[in-house]
Amino acid sequence: MGGMQTLQLSRSSLRIAGFLLLSIVTIESGGLYLTRVASGAVELTGFQVAFARAGHAHAGVLVILSLVALILADATGLTGVWGYLVRLAIPAAAIGMPAGFFLSSMGEGRTSPNGLVVLLWLGAVCLTVGVIALGVALLRAGFSREATSERGTSEAEAKPAGSVPPEPTAPG
Repeated sequence: MGGMQTLQLSRSSLRIAGFLLLSIVTIESGGLYLTRVASGAVELTGFQVAFARAGHAHAGVLVILSLVALILADATGLTGVWGYLVRLAIPAAAIGMPAGFFLSSMGEGRTSPNGLVVLLWLGAVCLTVGVIALGVALLRAGFSREATSERGTSEAEAKPAGSVPPEPTAPG
């Protein structure tokens, strides 16, 4: 039994993670806005309050999921188009879905979403594509390592500890 392996993030994942962490400041400002709504300092319709709360919650949860997905994507060694798809689709959902909630409920007295609600659905498509692609990649990597173990090659020999996953190559 060997020591714990260290995973180093790819350059792409490091950059995306940096942007995601900086985006938390906007989520914080959204929380401040919601405290103003809750205290009665900002008047909104019931619909607008519901969409503001949903947008804030989705932003926080999806940023955390995006950060976890970057680590998992690097653990699988995904490269190329699939690497970029997995690393960017979930963060795109973290932007698109909250934007859909917030922007489609803007306007005094609004009681139903405007046309910008399409951003919510586009974000949902990005989330679906990202989690399915990452889930399949993780399953493939797991079964691949299992097959490697059955052939008598250890996982450490198959993928050295501390190895940096290759950078995703640009599509095209």
